[in-house]
Amino acid sequence: MILKSADDKTAQIQQLEALVAVAPVEQKSKIEQELRNVRAGIKGEQEAAYLINFDLEKSQNTIVIHDLRLEINGRVAQIDHLLIHRTLNVFVLETKHLHAGMRITETGEFESWNAFKKCYEGMASPFAQNERHIAVLKEALARIDMPSKMGLRLSPVYHSYVLVSPKSRIDRPKKFDTSHVIKADMLGKAIDDMFEKAGVLDAFGGLARFMSTETLVKAGQTLLKMHRPAKFDYAARFGIQPQQPPVTPVTPVTPVAAIPVVASNNPPAQQPACRDCNSQNITIQYGKFGYYFKCNNCDANTPIKISCDKDGHKERIRKDGLKFYRECADCGTSSLYFVNQA
Repeated sequence: MILKSADDKTAQIQQLEALVAVAPVEQKSKIEQELRNVRAGIKGEQEAAYLINFDLEKSQNTIVIHDLRLEINGRVAQIDHLLIHRTLNVFVLETKHLHAGMRITETGEFESWNAFKKCYEGMASPFAQNERHIAVLKEALARIDMPSKMGLRLSPVYHSYVLVSPKSRIDRPKKFDTSHVIKADMLGKAIDDMFEKAGVLDAFGGLARFMSTETLVKAGQTLLKMHRPAKFDYAARFGIQPQQPPVTPVTPVTPVAAIPVVASNNPPAQQPACRDCNSQNITIQYGKFGYYFKCNNCDANTPIKISCDKDGHKERIRKDGLKFYRECADCGTSSLYFVNQA
């Protein structure tokens, strides 16, 4: 049973994309790398979520919560995927999307392959990350009414797993136990094998540990009330100062995502019109040579001609739904140019 899907990361991606356009050269590569990391993380979480949902979407015994962020007593847990079974077995899943795979050493250290440098590089242990997540999760669940037996409150049993893409390579050591590092498509089998190996009564703690589906869902919904979506200020993180607007009156600015921008110095243009029939009943469309106006009356095409007032600068058109903006990356300007009718 799916109680929560992943939060929408569109604004986060748009903020980074917009920041790349205005960032100084020395910062641009770092922002581009962050953008790649965010996109890879989203892809990995989506792949894992699809496989988890495929197995558990209709389950009445397990609730699934994707992308849960908790802030408890000054500590934060960003849990990629959380499964809670009616037996109070709790599975905390950390997703890693590594294009070239990973290696785990005999001492349990994690390393990722750098295809550019042709070598392995150290990475944060996802097991250690999950342990921190579980510590915060325990505090959160302690605030929720749980079933009791003989007057004693039953405590959840926590299981930590690291999920990687089914296409990723994992180089495993001979001695260090990596049984909880698995391909995302093998999660269901791994959990079934764990219960089977332990024995039903041992794994479930006896039939008395079973809670009703209604109680399970209520506990999950209470936990969701503690979710605190992440907020990102990449401009501050990368040390990019807001640009000051000019003193002279300017056209109102529509900000790009959440980063500071300066309004364009170009004077307001006349309302665009069809070059053949002069009709203003037009829409912006995209073709072989970029964006252009399409006349809804005579079906003629009209090229879009925009240019920054500074030598060597080039403006571009950026689409955001039905809105189109004219932007100059060199100036860091962005202003609303045209809105298509729905």
